[in-house]
Parts: sequence; C-alpha cells; structure tokens
Amino acid sequence: MTGTISINRAPVLTLWAAVVAERLGYARDEALTLGKAVAGMNAQAKAVHLGLREPAPPGEKLRRRPVGEPQIVELLGRAVPVVRTPKGLRAAKDGKAESAEAVERYLAGKFGDSLDDARSALATLAARFTPAELAANAYALYERFRPEIPAGTRGWGAKGVLDLTALAKLGRSGAAKRG
Repeated sequence: MTGTISINRAPVLTLWAAVVAERLGYARDEALTLGKAVAGMNAQAKAVHLGLREPAPPGEKLRRRPVGEPQIVELLGRAVPVVRTPKGLRAAKDGKAESAEAVERYLAGKFGDSLDDARSALATLAARFTPAELAANAYALYERFRPEIPAGTRGWGAKGVLDLTALAKLGRSGAAKRG
C-alpha cells in the first residue's frame, strides 16, 4: 500500500467512522450508514459554524426523529439516530433508514481504486485499540490523519491529501496509542 489520495474530508470521515463502528461490533452495512451519518452531522455543524447555514430552529431535531422511542448510537462524539429494519440497524435521516448500498457507492466513487487500501489502513489503525479505547479516541485519531484543507470557508468542499503510507505506518506504530 503506497500513495496518496486527493480527497475531501467527508468521505474519509465516513469511511473511518464505518471502520470504527465495525470494530465496535456493528455489522458492515450497519457501520456504513452510521459512518455516513457521522460525516453528515459534522458537515452540518461546520456549515453552521462557518455561517453557510442557519442553525436548526429549537425543537426541529425532535420532530425529525422516528416515531416511538428514539434510538441513538454514540459514535465519534455524535448521537446518531437509528432505526431497526429487517436488514438490521440503520442510521436514520428524517426517520427513514439510510441505504448501506448507497454509502458503499458513494465511497467507491470518492476513493476509486484506493478504497480497499484506505479501508485496510484504517482497519489496521482501529485494530490497535481495544473497542473501549477506540470509542473514546476515534475522533482525535481522525484529526491526526485527516486531509489538510484551508481554514474557514475556503476549505469548504476542498480536497486535501490522504497519505495512505503514513496512515499505514500510524496503524503499525506504537505512536498510534500515544496520540
């Protein structure tokens, strides 16, 4: 595994959160939808922070949750609404289950031929930690390897470089645990 990928942060966070969710015991399709939800929530929060979007009116988040007892999965510091489907747990947007197949297509489109290498490097990094350690530190780890982009609105939607070689080294080194 060598090389770099020019890529936006959102697909990197989507894939990392999915890998973390799998390490925490979620099935792959469940993890894919959870990963996409985490990246979407981060994007919305950043858009509000940058003034590109207005904050949701008070109470809007409650109205969007599925009817009945809301279920939440905590992942990378986000409370992800979920629903149970015949295919398993899925992240929910506006009360509707997200599609794992759509997330997989999204990742394939963004990572191209590098998807398997990127997933492998991220899985190696995640495996260096117990599930409890990973749950507590997953976002801080992401901040160590995420692509660098310009600050502020100039960075909105900008691509940066994901260095798979450095990521693989981080996953193999003891430095991963010291971070």
